[in-house]
Amino acid sequence: MKTTVVIPTYNEVENIDAIVRAVRASVPEADILVVDDNSPDGTGSQAEETAKQLDRVRVLHRPGKEGLGTAYRDAFRLLLAGDTAVIITMDADFSHDPEAIPSLLKAVEKGAEIVVGSRYIEHGMSVNWPIHRLLLSKWGNRYTAFMLRLKVHDCTTGFRAFTSQVLKKVDVLTTVSQGYAFQTELLFRASQRGENRIVEVPIIFHDRKYGISKMSARIIRESMLLVTRWGLALRLGIGRKHLPR
Repeated sequence: MKTTVVIPTYNEVENIDAIVRAVRASVPEADILVVDDNSPDGTGSQAEETAKQLDRVRVLHRPGKEGLGTAYRDAFRLLLAGDTAVIITMDADFSHDPEAIPSLLKAVEKGAEIVVGSRYIEHGMSVNWPIHRLLLSKWGNRYTAFMLRLKVHDCTTGFRAFTSQVLKKVDVLTTVSQGYAFQTELLFRASQRGENRIVEVPIIFHDRKYGISKMSARIIRESMLLVTRWGLALRLGIGRKHLPR
């Protein structure tokens, strides 16, 4: 099955060459799509240099920083028009270990349509995180799962595998989240449409060594506000216009 690994980037020049090469080493048969938001540090240019040296690496250049959700939608729009059967999404900063990609693909081979790389199931964990960030992440994921009635322990992780078929079924290109809430919206939409072939596999999440995290109070606020709105609409039955369709 043809697989493409999607890596969104913004100011990841210190990581991009190494992460692309590590992905290629882990899954030599996979294509790689780097989606760069016109990084001022030259990430896009470095990605192009790496692509010249490796086969089956493409770089999608976007005009500016428009949010993680929009980056994934642009990537999915491109790939769903082609022959990719499985799409892997992951971060560029080595917080997601490329060596774990085969475990996600193995779950797809066993019949899963969405595979979530989870920090919060047995054998999964986050390392080198400050305690306040770890607690915030765990609380946020429990709140999200409770509000949206999701049977997923790690709703916010970006390390995932999707079949192209399921992305089409949930109409991923009509999602609305601009930032990191996209991760949650996609799971919620799949749940609302009756998708039950969602599997979690454990991952070890490593804090970045190079570059600066893109997480901010604004991103967290957007995510929690959307989760709360969707959760209340779901529980109170106040109309599907308030739910991601």
